[in-house]
Amino acid sequence: MLKKYFFQDNEIGTDEAGRGCLAGPVTAAAIILPENFTNPILNDSKKLSEYNRFLLKPIITESAISFGVAHIEPSVIDDINILNASILAMHKAIGQLETNSTFIIVDGNKFKPYKNFTHECIIKGDSKFMSIAAASVLAKTYRDELMNTLHLEFPMYNWKQNKGYPTKEHREAIRKYGLTKYHRKSFRQLPEQLKLKI
Repeated sequence: MLKKYFFQDNEIGTDEAGRGCLAGPVTAAAIILPENFTNPILNDSKKLSEYNRFLLKPIITESAISFGVAHIEPSVIDDINILNASILAMHKAIGQLETNSTFIIVDGNKFKPYKNFTHECIIKGDSKFMSIAAASVLAKTYRDELMNTLHLEFPMYNWKQNKGYPTKEHREAIRKYGLTKYHRKSFRQLPEQLKLKI
């Protein structure tokens, strides 16, 4: 159960998913929830089962005053690094909102100013505030759906199960098949290699 429901009225909550992956985009969501919104199972997406995340997704999207989701592709991650790509994804998600609100709460401790908005970084905010938790669920579920689609193109990496994270199975597939256009070339793909020849 979340410790607090809201930071203030009409706040924009934002969070990302996929920062630690070897393949696929980093995905962010931004959301404004109504003041009376509550849900007994909503929490940090990492603390929820896949079943509960996908159970919550339509509840969150249908209840939201406004929400946005943005993917930043691996080539951009390689160009600007994962932290900047994560913040860019959050900015793009915020840019999709239909709102007059100009106050953002962000999970974590790093963010860059967005337009003339004010923001507050909150460590473990996705386990404290409804809007950040909802954003974390949307970012995770939208990214998971995309990785399921990419799995169909490259089933040998089993992204349907590991979603691009550095699992033993994923790394074995990289050893066997090499890298795809969806892999992050700037990431250390294999423990014994600092850089792969591509």
